[in-house]
Amino acid sequence: MKKIIALIACTPLVFACGSKLAKVDPNALKPQVVTQATPHDTDDPAIWINKKNPEQSLIIGTDKEEATGGLYVYDLAGNIVNKVYPMDRPNNVDVAYDFDLNGKKVDIAVVTERKQNRIRIFSLPDLEPIDNGGIAVFEDSDLKDPMGIALYTNTTNKTTYAVVGRKEGPSGNYLYQYQLVATNGTIHGKLVRTFGNYSGKKEIEAIMVDNELGYIYYSDETVGIRKYYADPEKGNQELAFFGQNDFKRDHEGIALYKFDNGKGYILISDQQANNFIVYKREGESTNPHEHQMIAKIPFSTVECDGADAVNFNLGKAFPNGVFVAMSNGNVFHYYDWNIIQAEIDKQAK
Repeated sequence: MKKIIALIACTPLVFACGSKLAKVDPNALKPQVVTQATPHDTDDPAIWINKKNPEQSLIIGTDKEEATGGLYVYDLAGNIVNKVYPMDRPNNVDVAYDFDLNGKKVDIAVVTERKQNRIRIFSLPDLEPIDNGGIAVFEDSDLKDPMGIALYTNTTNKTTYAVVGRKEGPSGNYLYQYQLVATNGTIHGKLVRTFGNYSGKKEIEAIMVDNELGYIYYSDETVGIRKYYADPEKGNQELAFFGQNDFKRDHEGIALYKFDNGKGYILISDQQANNFIVYKREGESTNPHEHQMIAKIPFSTVECDGADAVNFNLGKAFPNGVFVAMSNGNVFHYYDWNIIQAEIDKQAK
């Protein structure tokens, strides 16, 4: 893999790139930062927290072009500071902390490389490959084409898994879950289960894992959001299927904003309306798997695919964390969490 460092000024604010795209609401939340544009087509971001120096935290995002795409790294000002390319349609990316790489704790970014039918694993923050060239996925199926990915680390035994979705697949085992195992300084994957209902309507791309509560959520596009246990030992029962009537069309990127008490918010892109729909992380008091819409917030992102959020003091710009979302125009938007919380509170009154 060729790695290039780039430090370039941010591009101007981009709200729309074509008359056929969904219009941004004039009252939409405005981003504090719009990143420098990638060459092709951004899709999905993940946030890496630098716990020793939070203001040096990074955003990792995909540019999903075939053959010449890449994985891009941005600072909190939106500048591209690192990248790995070429990659063959890298689609979605997620981050895990303190992976045990043969006795050394390493933070990792894992990305689906769609046209190579594999996932790639890189150490953070340096983006060094630690996967011996990649891990093949969906090997026992003719339906490969990996798209979505989310990482789950069991809080008890610290085992880390990659949950991978694809362009199309059968209902009942659409998702594959791989245990990530370190051997001789590299990581390989061990398939531990296949699961996940699918409507057959469009595709499943956006996947999110709540490590602390132990749940997987994913968007069955145009239909709803499905919820499962993240621990493969707990079985494949579908716990919830919600948001079926809250979206204009496609259910897309999913972000989780967590509080220490198990509460928080799940934010899901209502792609063709340029909204994010908000649900309570903890569900209802009588049923933790009942997720009802509590807010519908217009954002300045244009037809957003992927999003991520963290509740962590990242310095003066983002004292209560940041929400990052892809936007048409080959960019990502950063939103100060405080402006989102204010809107949630206003709608909740």
